[in-house]
Amino acid sequence: LRFDEAYGPQLALKRQLIADRRDQVVGQVPGGEAAARECLEVVLAALPGSFHVAGDVVTCPDGEAVPVARDDPFATMGRLLQQDICVLEKRGSEHALTGAVLCFPASWTLAEKLGKPLTGIHVPVAPYDATVAMRVQRLFDGIQPGRPIWRSNLLRYDIADLHQPRPEADPRPVGTAASPYLRSEHQTLLRLPESGAVVFAIHTVVVRAD
Repeated sequence: LRFDEAYGPQLALKRQLIADRRDQVVGQVPGGEAAARECLEVVLAALPGSFHVAGDVVTCPDGEAVPVARDDPFATMGRLLQQDICVLEKRGSEHALTGAVLCFPASWTLAEKLGKPLTGIHVPVAPYDATVAMRVQRLFDGIQPGRPIWRSNLLRYDIADLHQPRPEADPRPVGTAASPYLRSEHQTLLRLPESGAVVFAIHTVVVRAD
């Protein structure tokens, strides 16, 4: 888990999105309940000292008291964390997205990806051919509990909005060197020890290029 000086405004936006657009930013397929609950418990155990946990209420660094709803794990995590949280479980030969809280999508939508395997999720990505798909699946299969891995990207964007959902049929224009904003995702992959599901956590930062 990562936290920075944008915690307050980012969490205010996430909580508002969950309240007003829940069907767009929170989702889970049948059968994914156990992994989602396990993910929430892992998150609660990993919260740093800037959070205060008292029973079923977490007081956050911005002073917000968030009830822990174990029957609503993704919304609870969305109200606590800067990260968006996606949970993927092995379904047949591939991992599939079985649940998520996705408030800050970088030009994709949860509705189009939920329930799909990795190859289906990455359909619009031109370089994601059979060879890349095989390598990514091998990576997911090889993640070990207690040994998370991470990567970061850096993209040029023309607008600074954190919440930028776009359907596959309407991809965003690719930013250029003249685009005024830099958007970076610190992406962490973690294996849950009990369910074996993989957590994909996305911490998003947007800054002016100058």
